[in-house]
Amino acid sequence: MRRLPSSPHLVRDAADGASRRAALAWPAAVAGTIALSLTGDNAAHAATPLPPLASAPSATPRAALPVVAAVAAPPATHTVRPGDTVWAIARAHGVETASIQAANGLGPGSVIRPGQVLSLGPAASPPAVDAPAPAPAPATTAHEVRPGDTVSAIARAHGVSVDAVLGANGLTRASIIYPGDVLQIPSAAPAAAPAATVVTVAPGLDAEQSENARLIIRIGRELGVSDRGIVIALGTAMQESWLRNLDWGDRDSLGLFQQRPSMGWGTAEQIRDRDRATRVFFGGQGDPNGATTRGLLDIPGWDRLGYADAAQAVQISAYPDRYAQWEAPATTWLQVLG
Repeated sequence: MRRLPSSPHLVRDAADGASRRAALAWPAAVAGTIALSLTGDNAAHAATPLPPLASAPSATPRAALPVVAAVAAPPATHTVRPGDTVWAIARAHGVETASIQAANGLGPGSVIRPGQVLSLGPAASPPAVDAPAPAPAPATTAHEVRPGDTVSAIARAHGVSVDAVLGANGLTRASIIYPGDVLQIPSAAPAAAPAATVVTVAPGLDAEQSENARLIIRIGRELGVSDRGIVIALGTAMQESWLRNLDWGDRDSLGLFQQRPSMGWGTAEQIRDRDRATRVFFGGQGDPNGATTRGLLDIPGWDRLGYADAAQAVQISAYPDRYAQWEAPATTWLQVLG
């Protein structure tokens, strides 16, 4: 700290100095009060506490700062609209799914209805950050669609993500490509220097299984499937393939859900496409197989069936009772990874 020069106006007798030191004790107490107030309910958002104020300096007394009372912002709310899910509401408002569940007494299996008003939890202002410089437009290459091509297969062949190919061509997950179409393929990002990262794995799962569970959860969220439907999909994949994208199985069964080419679930390559196989399991309007196979969302009243019964209605397994054992673990996986 820069030292202030001596001044005749600052020279006082010992009694005067003692009075000023006493006057400084009050701002120190106030600072302590403010520090304590930051360690209450909003401690997770408070800055690192400052060390205790030392005894007042003997020179240059400082004017006491005014005390400003912190006023907590009122909690925000969201009125549920048709098609809303807790996860989608949380993402739209930039809060955690668990925060909304806790603020409204909801659990993984809770149902929200249009018109219901949900509390989003205490509002928190994110720290201001400088806007990053815009990234240069990525270079692209052209790919002419051939018979049998899928967006996921094209993306995999070029080492890029499906979302990158869709975004570069103005497509959505529901778009259809035809032989002769020319797709722009963005260049794969250059490999970054390895950095220490922590990969979250769910209890009882390794990294590969957790990655496949995340994919199932992501697609379920994208399709608007309820938490219960996602939990059914996770447990089904665990029973069928140990949550691994297998290239073998009973007879011609393959992939995460052990779907069979001979039963119309797709070609061997399509079934081993984890994204496509998961969408086929869920079914519904976005089913890549159309009406050829029946997914979970195509079964009338599936959400009122027992856990194992709902899984069996899709899989038609010789061992229907084995799905039930995964209901509780799959619920935990969703809470940890979802």
